[in-house]
Amino acid sequence: MNKETHPEATQVRQSLLEALQLDLIGPSDSLGNTREVLPQTPSRWYLTGFLVPLDADEEQRSDPTSNDELDQAAEPAGLDDDETPEKPAARRSYLPSSMGISLLLPAGTDQLDATVAYGEYLRVEHEEGETGPQQWRRVPHSQTVLVDLGNKTTGNGVVPIPASRGVELVWSLRTVPDHEIDGGLPKGTRSLSLFVVNRRKPMSDELQDEGSIFQVSLEVRSNVSFVARPNLHSLQSDDWDECVADVQYRNAFEFAVGHSVSTESVVENGECRVVRSCWLPTAEVEKVAPSKIPGITLEMEALAILRDGADAQEQLGGFVTNYKTWIDKQKASVSSLSARRQVTANELLHRANIAANRIQSGIDLLGDSKYLEAFRIANRAMAAQGRRRLAQQLGKPPGEIIPAWRPFQLAFILMNLKGIAEPTSNDRGLVDLLFFPTGGGKTEAYLGLAAFTLVLRRLTHPGLSSAGLSVLMRYTLRLLTLDQLGRAAALICALELERQKDVEKLGEWPFEIGLWVGRAATPNRMGHKGDTDSQSARRKTIAFKNDDRKPSPIPLEECPWCGTKFNRTSFQLLPSADEPTDLRVTCANRRCDFSRGNNLPILSVDEPIYRRLPCFLIATVDKFAAMPWTGEVGGFFGRVNRVDSEGFYGPCTPVAGRPLPADRLPPPDLVIQDELHLISGPLGTIVGLYETALDELSAIEVDGQRVHPKIIASTATVRRAQSQIRALFNRRDVDVFPPPGPDVRDSFFARTHSTDESNARKYVGIAAQGRSPKVIMLRVYLALLSAAKKAYDEAGGNKTDANPADPYMTLLGYFNSLRELGGARRLIEDEVRTQLTGRGARKRVGESDGLFNDRTIAYEPVELTSRVTTDKVSEAKRRLEQPFKEKDHVDVAIATNMISVGLDITRLGLMVCFGQPKTSSEYIQATSRVGRDDNRPGLVITILNIHRPRDRSHYERFATFHESFYRSVEATSVTPFSPRALDRGLAGTLVALARQGHAPMTAPRGATEILNEYPRLDFAVKQLAQRAFDTHQNSSSEEARQLRLKVEERCKDLLDDWSKIAKELYDAGGALQYQTEVGSAQRLLYEFLNPELKNLPPRHKKFRANRSMRDVEPSVNLWLKTIDGIEIESEEESS
Repeated sequence: MNKETHPEATQVRQSLLEALQLDLIGPSDSLGNTREVLPQTPSRWYLTGFLVPLDADEEQRSDPTSNDELDQAAEPAGLDDDETPEKPAARRSYLPSSMGISLLLPAGTDQLDATVAYGEYLRVEHEEGETGPQQWRRVPHSQTVLVDLGNKTTGNGVVPIPASRGVELVWSLRTVPDHEIDGGLPKGTRSLSLFVVNRRKPMSDELQDEGSIFQVSLEVRSNVSFVARPNLHSLQSDDWDECVADVQYRNAFEFAVGHSVSTESVVENGECRVVRSCWLPTAEVEKVAPSKIPGITLEMEALAILRDGADAQEQLGGFVTNYKTWIDKQKASVSSLSARRQVTANELLHRANIAANRIQSGIDLLGDSKYLEAFRIANRAMAAQGRRRLAQQLGKPPGEIIPAWRPFQLAFILMNLKGIAEPTSNDRGLVDLLFFPTGGGKTEAYLGLAAFTLVLRRLTHPGLSSAGLSVLMRYTLRLLTLDQLGRAAALICALELERQKDVEKLGEWPFEIGLWVGRAATPNRMGHKGDTDSQSARRKTIAFKNDDRKPSPIPLEECPWCGTKFNRTSFQLLPSADEPTDLRVTCANRRCDFSRGNNLPILSVDEPIYRRLPCFLIATVDKFAAMPWTGEVGGFFGRVNRVDSEGFYGPCTPVAGRPLPADRLPPPDLVIQDELHLISGPLGTIVGLYETALDELSAIEVDGQRVHPKIIASTATVRRAQSQIRALFNRRDVDVFPPPGPDVRDSFFARTHSTDESNARKYVGIAAQGRSPKVIMLRVYLALLSAAKKAYDEAGGNKTDANPADPYMTLLGYFNSLRELGGARRLIEDEVRTQLTGRGARKRVGESDGLFNDRTIAYEPVELTSRVTTDKVSEAKRRLEQPFKEKDHVDVAIATNMISVGLDITRLGLMVCFGQPKTSSEYIQATSRVGRDDNRPGLVITILNIHRPRDRSHYERFATFHESFYRSVEATSVTPFSPRALDRGLAGTLVALARQGHAPMTAPRGATEILNEYPRLDFAVKQLAQRAFDTHQNSSSEEARQLRLKVEERCKDLLDDWSKIAKELYDAGGALQYQTEVGSAQRLLYEFLNPELKNLPPRHKKFRANRSMRDVEPSVNLWLKTIDGIEIESEEESS
């Protein structure tokens, strides 16, 4: 096929949508086939869109195919997934007999036109002697009737539909009460509900479909515009986020709500005179993209050669002048708003002006030669890593790539320079929240700031005093850390090459990056000969050297600098393979800068990380639960005092190395918290408590002032960020960047593109009352997979380069729980796979070219969940990037919320969500995994269980929700000093502060030192008590003061019991250690479920601490069996 004749990806997407409509609901005037003949009963051929007779018996109103396997599947739990399933819907449900629309009418509206259309299927009688399957012929019907309301304010009515044999239009009218008029409705507004009801006489079983009506639609027309429904919550709320939403979405209207169906409104010039029902609602979520700002130098290499401060002002000053011009224009545009909205809009513009001034402060700072040099080197390093990364992604030579910032990225860096360069400035204590849609480039923004921070530390502190952890980047999920490791590692490689070129300027200690996460992702121990730990670095390295098809010892498969895949020669255990203390990584490509003895600056094993203290650390928040358990963690906060060529040492190894010139290293300068919205609920609560220790340990005196690290956070979905950040980090001042403008479509740095400018992601809702979730999912998967294959083949198949159907050849299935995913997996492996092989034969009578092509898919879908090992997650990501024509392509991938962040694969274009995710934030994040490429627009199908109230609401208001779904993001809850949080985390936090914050207490047996150091641990008590007071939502209240006293008393009680335990052991000639590390001394800390506690006095239970900040432990599966040993498969069998 000639390349010029190939359809665009948008056309392929539309063909999938049309196939879904024709296969699940049936024909329409726009799609044709209005007089089709089916080879089987239409109620089996079609999934939804039909109404059965109201008086039909129970059997005729029930779905004979309903056997909900998905609700009966096993549910292994996992740490990265949300295991709390929504309560299942009642099992008995019936096919619908009615559907309708509700809308608001202005005063004086006395008549409406309503068009009811449907298809009637009549059995085709066989000719005498004719055999074969029974056929059904469609007869289209459409009638427009007058709904005469007169001057009624309240009433009901029934309008029979002519020639319909019993179809009726039922309406109900009421006047909106006066107290609701205050919400913005015009006086005299009336609410009207119209329902199409099938009151036909039920037919006999074999003819029962002749009593039903199919492809039912209702369209309502008025001579005047319907009244838009106001959002009363925003109108009446004093909440800042609600006030902002009220201003930004002031032009987003909802004119109708469906009942058992969704709706579509025809809006022209802000007026709506036509609304109609819609069984397969769609909505396009327009793309928010970085703005282009003229007159600014964005090329990184040009910024790397800025001459001086004047040159910086000339190249970058356009940011501020353009921004302030935009602010002035916005002020003029909001003058017509209501007084309440003007107050909000003016405050938004005031915050934008503050951001402009901070950007100017950053530019001014570049007048200092030291800061300018750090900025230049940071740009040079970002350019080097960007060129290599983009060259690998785009398949181009590095020389053809011109790395450049997006305007918002560079502006974010500039506005944060002061907070990094001047630790005592007000900007240091300000938390900057980078708020930008998924895929917009947040990572590059904070990597650029990290590069400046790392270089500035080297330029500011001479020699070894510049070493140690400078930038801490924290995540919540494994997938995030793995995805970001490659990008951040490339930056560190670039900085290390810069250092090697100028050791005098950038120091003798190398730039290194560490990955500090749980053992599911990296080996936490080096191991030694005779060690039985199969997950040790030694065992994994030896296994890989023997067979490089085994998982890599580190969570990278290839060199982050040149992209060459690691092989058996890439990993070295030093000083020997029997007793290694280090794992060195080199590139197998001899032309790479990191080969032939120049090791890659990557650390992924805990022991070398503690010793070498990499300048950049990527960690999961979970890992900081190690603070009370592991003394070496204090090194991250600069609490070391000795050094040799292999690393730094503190109180845990007092005899190693030589003394440092200073008594410690500087603590971290910058903390980056990515995906802030995930630090919420139980996890966020415990993180907030442990953050007390981390924040205090990172503090240092500068010019007589207590200075903490600069904190920046990022997210694509946020609500009430200020209260969340206060509870987590005890920082009261939060700036969101880019600051939102009065118009949701324009914040100066970001602009919403219309569908004419950029392809939007298309969302489609499907619900089917009376059908089981299994049946709905089966039909949706079959339709999409086989229709995509037809489009792929018609576009040339594997012979076509960049086949436009390729993004839709991999179906990414999203599930809210492992229970649902488990049932779906069986369905895919069995029924979906089997039926796809003959799906091309599904045709209407007389149809030569059907909707589908046959397809063969792999037996096992690819899984991305917490129960999958890290190496398999990495392999799955690699395969998902492969085009369909490659041998190891993926047909179906199934996932839980693990993919909602960190899965950045631009190829993916098709997702099916099974059920509405539990939060709008999760829904936005997860569905943003597809359609990230403008040339491959995404298609998201959401299967909604209409028998669940929340899913029903989303279906009936589908378009309205999606057109403003950022407005629906829920606020997160973080309560670090709640009673339950104190029970679970106070002991661990207090011990962490005491152990890491006071050197005599740090060594493994330092727990005994409480007998000598008790008075000097008062700082830990005061920090925790004051933190409880400061983070309280109302710190001026009596409740806050009582909480401070309560926490103080509990901390003192813990120290008293700790002292008593140590005294008892000391008097008996023993010692106390934190955990079993040295000899057989009694331990202080225990896991919550440790059985040893049963034999110890009650006070020991007070020192239970988690090794993870999450609520659950690794799961086990339980199978129930009868007394005869037969496995019980469902709840019904066990009752």
